[in-house]
Amino acid sequence: MTELIKPHGRQPLQPRLLHGEEKKEALKSAEQLAKIPLNSRELSDLVMLGIGAYSPLTGFMGYDTWQSVCQDMVLLNGVFWPLPIMLSVQQELAASLTPQQKIALVSDVGDIVGTLMIQEKFQVDLKVECSRVYGSCDLAHPGVSTTLGQSPICVSGSVDVFSQGSFPEKFSEIYLTPEQTRAEFQAKGWHDVVAFQTRNPIHRAHEFLIKTALQVADGVLIHSVLGSLKQDDVPAEVATKAIARLIEGYFNKQHIIQSGIPYQMRYAGPKEALLHGIIRQNYGCSQLIVGRDHAGVNGYYGPFEAQMIFDKIAPDAMDIKPLKLDWAFWCRECQGMATQKTCSHDTLSRLQLSGTVLRQALMNGDPIPEHFSREDVLRILRDYYEST
Repeated sequence: MTELIKPHGRQPLQPRLLHGEEKKEALKSAEQLAKIPLNSRELSDLVMLGIGAYSPLTGFMGYDTWQSVCQDMVLLNGVFWPLPIMLSVQQELAASLTPQQKIALVSDVGDIVGTLMIQEKFQVDLKVECSRVYGSCDLAHPGVSTTLGQSPICVSGSVDVFSQGSFPEKFSEIYLTPEQTRAEFQAKGWHDVVAFQTRNPIHRAHEFLIKTALQVADGVLIHSVLGSLKQDDVPAEVATKAIARLIEGYFNKQHIIQSGIPYQMRYAGPKEALLHGIIRQNYGCSQLIVGRDHAGVNGYYGPFEAQMIFDKIAPDAMDIKPLKLDWAFWCRECQGMATQKTCSHDTLSRLQLSGTVLRQALMNGDPIPEHFSREDVLRILRDYYEST
């Protein structure tokens, strides 16, 4: 059997999702517990804990762990971890909660989706968190806005998870857990697997990066973000449909797996790129494509900061490695996709490809330059924007 990269921390995956009779009994008991509502990011984090995508984490972080992660990017046991995973509680609810109390975790529609045994109740400085995680406290930053909009009172503890939300049904054709992707890779005999993270449809530059990765890997996992996105992002169900069409028409499907991840973007740029690496290691990938402005937003981070941060962490911080790829563009003189390393023509000859530019043109009904994206993929996106 193919030997895959070990999960982060070099320990087995730590899924917290209950099944069968165990889940039935736990859910029945949870109906009698105090109920704590989750926001969309916390619900996403709970599902990620449930399927083992955040291994070795088994629950939400306590104060000392929060402080250690914010300051030094390590858990208390020394395992590398770049971003805090927290559960906030509104003040009026927090007053009645005590350590060693079990609470029910509830989705926005009132479903009990898990339980948590409170280990600690504490308060954090959200501005310190934003400064450390995002490098900014500017409310125009979507990650900062989400963080500063929540309560500073948090509870920590291990979780039991009852639900994966609507993800398995809504994205039934592509939804896979870390255990399932690892099984797929082994069935295909893959060892070197590259992950391509995307929250958008794939334009020609992305296609070029993926095909470049395929030259050095057994296969590529195209991994779409399925959680809540920015208001101007293309909805995940539209983006994944467009990606499926691209794979069908322009890739060797024997070396591609399309899947999705129940994750909500934080837009934390370089530090989030590190978390994306940990997550993909748990899914069984040995490399992560890190391109221009990975996990960035609105110019808050330099175009290649997310690549450079991998050189600033300890070599043994995580086993997955970044595949650092240059900014790709269509060169009119070369008559093909190129990068600054392969093309010597001036910028006037280059069609710069950007998901932001593509979304803006589609929203405005503007013509899309030739070679920006595949026409049959664009048709799916145009149909969506024309219907909204």
